[in-house]
Amino acid sequence: MDNPRPDKAAKVDEIAEKLESAGTVVVTEYRGLDVPAQAQLRQAVRDAGGEFKIYKNSLTKIAAERTGNDFGDHLVGPTALAFAYPNETGQSDPVTLSKALAEFAKTNDKLVIKGGLMDGAVIGAADVEALSKVPPREEMLAKFAGLLQAPMAKFAGLLQAMPQNMAGLLKALIDQGGAPGAPAGEEAPAEEAAAEEAPAEEAAAEETDAVDAEAPADAEAATEDAAEAAASEETEEAAEASEDTDTEED
Repeated sequence: MDNPRPDKAAKVDEIAEKLESAGTVVVTEYRGLDVPAQAQLRQAVRDAGGEFKIYKNSLTKIAAERTGNDFGDHLVGPTALAFAYPNETGQSDPVTLSKALAEFAKTNDKLVIKGGLMDGAVIGAADVEALSKVPPREEMLAKFAGLLQAPMAKFAGLLQAMPQNMAGLLKALIDQGGAPGAPAGEEAPAEEAAAEEAPAEEAAAEETDAVDAEAPADAEAATEDAAEAAASEETEEAAEASEDTDTEED
């Protein structure tokens, strides 16, 4: 459409603007949906924070080419576009939009989900179905927060249990005499005393051996001294007897 009429050109501008501002666009075919069903579908999409619009395929293709979004293969048959716009945080919610369309399609089989765009990438019908099964954003954030808190709670429990466990471990090591730098227990002093007494006993044994070795020599010396003393006494007695005899003769 080289020179569209002003009204069609305005419609192309409108579609192009929505394609650029929406984070997610789902292409649907609504053939066979009556007016009440279409109104119900619009409300479901609106409740999901999106917008449901029906455009001619020719105008949508022009707007898609202008914005660089190549999803022309989905633009076949009576086509309607469901848009998910960024919220106050600057992010769109493709999950909620996909859930709303999937729930409506369960009871209205005339609504056909073909695919669409998400963050500028072309997605298929299977991708939209997969998105519809993802938990809502709030639920995912709650689960994520729970995952973050669980390790912290476990870590806090470990910190609280560490002193008690450490005390028990140290006590067990001390009882076994294996704690580094700890007292050796009840048996250790006896072993140390035995180790200290051992050198004294060895020294006493060496002194006893030395005394035993010197005893024979001392006994022999005493015997010799006694013999000499006895001989000296006999000599002296003999001399005195001789002197007495000489005196009597005189």
